[in-house]
Amino acid sequence: MILLNLFLCVIVTTVGFWILWGIDWPLVVAGWALTSGGFLWWRARSVAELWAWATLGLGLESFIWPILVMSQLKQASETPADEELGTILSAVVFGLFSSVFWLSFSYGLFKRAWKSTSDSAGRTASDGKTSRPVNRNKGY
Repeated sequence: MILLNLFLCVIVTTVGFWILWGIDWPLVVAGWALTSGGFLWWRARSVAELWAWATLGLGLESFIWPILVMSQLKQASETPADEELGTILSAVVFGLFSSVFWLSFSYGLFKRAWKSTSDSAGRTASDGKTSRPVNRNKGY
């Protein structure tokens, strides 16, 4: 099951890389796929952690995208035209919205993955129960 999710995560991050950079060189895209797949294979111990790392990559790619659009338009001319300003505005709004979404989603997945890891580490060998803190309601 983890290999299927690894394959899907590599596809998702590679498509994001391809859209971000607009590269038509298949060797560079394949290199990115192998690099991201190797990183995910090395870091992820569960499916939740695998997707957490993949969505973190998508969040960073979404954050970098408006910066790349602005730098590409800055190279074209010194003062941008109205159409270019509209392109910059839509890139910034969409890029920041999507990056906040993906980074928040990644945070939730990391929190879930690390919580399940700490719960499994907190199990005792004798009774199989997890150790949980006592809930003391003080009447507030």
